Amino acid sequence: MDWGLFLTFLTTCGAAAATGAMFQPGEWYAALKKPSWTPPNWLFPVAWTTLYLFMAFAAMRVAQVPDAGQALAFWGLQIAFNTLWTPVFFGLRRMRAAMIVMVGLWLSVALTTVAFFQVDLVAGLLFLPYLAWVTVAGALNFSVLRLNTSYST
Repeated sequence: MDWGLFLTFLTTCGAAAATGAMFQPGEWYAALKKPSWTPPNWLFPVAWTTLYLFMAFAAMRVAQVPDAGQALAFWGLQIAFNTLWTPVFFGLRRMRAAMIVMVGLWLSVALTTVAFFQVDLVAGLLFLPYLAWVTVAGALNFSVLRLNTSYST
């Protein structure tokens, strides 16, 4: 295990996670109509902490493999979209724009997962829960957008 690489990627994830602390859901989100299958609020920090640890560990593994530049570029792309979504949805309250960001996030996570599988089996496996979570998050973003048409900017 390369602790320096792991901590570098984990710090990058921490920057993305910081947007969640800066732009919390608050009363605006609580007042929105949500589908019955919306995950409970306590699950979000637990899920994201686990996912960020997995993402950093997976990236650390891939970074040690020669010629893994494209896989790491996809990793950088997904963390950029990850960082952008929260301020757009919760900060700007732009659900439609957040949905566009979410499509970019989902595609970049899917590309990262495929690329990681090609480089390192464990890294690919570590990205599967993230892909599943972003799929649910995308469906939730879409559902909240549809249920709250008065806020659909």
